[in-house]
Amino acid sequence: MTGDTTPTRRRVAAASFVGTMIEFYDFFCYGTAAALVFPSVFFPALGSAAGTVAAMATFAVAFVARPLGSALFGHLGDRLGRKRTLIYTLTLMGLATFGVGLLPGAATIGVAAPVILVGLRLLQGLAVGGEWGGAALLAVEYAPEGRRGRQGMYPQLGPGVAVALSSATFLASGLLMSREAFLEWGWRVPFLVSVVLLGVGLFVRLRIAETPVFHELLARGGRPAAPVRTALAGHSRSILLAGGALSAAFGLNYLGTVYLTNYATGVLRVPMPTMLGLGVLGGVLLALATGFGAWVSDRAGRRRVVLLGNAAAVVVSLALFPVIDAGGVPRVGLMLGLSLIAGGLTLGPAAAYVAELFPTECRYTASGICYNLATIVGGAVPPVLAGALLASYGSWAIGVMMAALGVLGLACAYVLPDTRDRSLLGPLESGRPVASADDR
Repeated sequence: MTGDTTPTRRRVAAASFVGTMIEFYDFFCYGTAAALVFPSVFFPALGSAAGTVAAMATFAVAFVARPLGSALFGHLGDRLGRKRTLIYTLTLMGLATFGVGLLPGAATIGVAAPVILVGLRLLQGLAVGGEWGGAALLAVEYAPEGRRGRQGMYPQLGPGVAVALSSATFLASGLLMSREAFLEWGWRVPFLVSVVLLGVGLFVRLRIAETPVFHELLARGGRPAAPVRTALAGHSRSILLAGGALSAAFGLNYLGTVYLTNYATGVLRVPMPTMLGLGVLGGVLLALATGFGAWVSDRAGRRRVVLLGNAAAVVVSLALFPVIDAGGVPRVGLMLGLSLIAGGLTLGPAAAYVAELFPTECRYTASGICYNLATIVGGAVPPVLAGALLASYGSWAIGVMMAALGVLGLACAYVLPDTRDRSLLGPLESGRPVASADDR
């Protein structure tokens, strides 16, 4: 494959990491703000409890849009190429996030404020739904044999760094001003800063070329007319299993970064700056665990690492709330860190694993759909159900819900094959890449 040189791979690694980091920074900024300030800014008439539920619901709205984003941008990515599509997703996310920072609250424009907020959140969901598949393929399709796990690590590092960066930005905003000023306008700063990050991301991504795997597909006449139909008709089993295998990791990540922020500050009375500081440390641990999982997967195989991550998710989930409810910031920090480590182990090999499951002709679409299916099951549902479970049964029920996702992940990963030794561009049959026997 042409263009497969060390300097090129470094540029691709930077482009996949920076773009994904920016997209998830925008995404997690919203989650942090939803936990800390949106109940009072956009839903003041509902009161504290109902306002929190409404804010968490707007956070979950984006997960509904993510599969639509994966289908829309997956079609473009499989038809037009990975690079061009990633420019579109990054621009859409940056502009939507900047719009949230400019949006007046309910006290200024009334019910229009939450309505517009939901609309901007939907645009965020569309963008991030199309982002991951392309960023993963950008990295993996440039990787040499035997290093796809490590090369696929770079887009996976984006969420961990984004958690740390968004928490740090909110922490700095909160420390440099009074709580009144933070609630009035300080929370907007992290959203407005995203326009600078957008410029950086576009500069990096515009300097890379299309992946050699996609170029070879075009040369061999394998581009499909309808990638979504190709993915769903031929690979729905693998899409569902891969989505299930990753769902617990997303559940722990989003529960730890969004719901626990609200729970610790509201129920356990952990000071907001302290919780944001723990979020910074948690993001670092998530990135380290992600890198470790990706590295090990090149040696032990993707499936084994995913099984290990899901087993850890079951144990951590059952211990999570009994430990933090015992009281004390150290316990909260410990369980937040363990939750993100368990999630990171599974997500480390995810880019390579998912890419290797599907043929080039529909890889962008199929990868995006299964990844975003996992985010709905693990990322959207638990934060919304957590409040109801807490009120009806107590915090232990939230841990049981998360452990059930870990069991689901174990079952799905057990059925899936290991893909470490698969070729990313197999032989053609009637002008199209042949799917693997596991997907037939």
